[in-house]
Amino acid sequence: MKISTKGRYGLTIMIELARKHGEGPTSLKLIAQNNDLSEHYLEQLIAPLRNAGLVKSIRGAYGGYVLSRDPDKITSGDIIRVLEGPISPVEGIEDEEPAKRELWMRIRDAVKDVLDNTTLEDLANYKDTGEHDSYMYYI
Repeated sequence: MKISTKGRYGLTIMIELARKHGEGPTSLKLIAQNNDLSEHYLEQLIAPLRNAGLVKSIRGAYGGYVLSRDPDKITSGDIIRVLEGPISPVEGIEDEEPAKRELWMRIRDAVKDVLDNTTLEDLANYKDTGEHDSYMYYI
């Protein structure tokens, strides 16, 4: 599964709202400016998030968007599913031979586990320690 800009920028919107949680509404214009993104594109992404009940819109001169729940109650999986659809590494898993089907299901379940156990609060409060699990590739 490849996460498109819809999922990536939608997650950006939600992280920004989580960081401002409890401070009142935040405009998409501000989010777009702070992240060097297109406000028009963010407007397209906020509609499904609102329809899914993840955000609420506040009208008026000082309006904008707020999270509909606390950041620790919204997972990255909630957001990705709304914007990208079901989480699956390949289409047609049920048609695969058993060994490959098992592999694809294990990959799917691992991705779901990470997404469903990472909350907006985790992402909004993330601090880069400089320590990363990485692989060294030699050619």
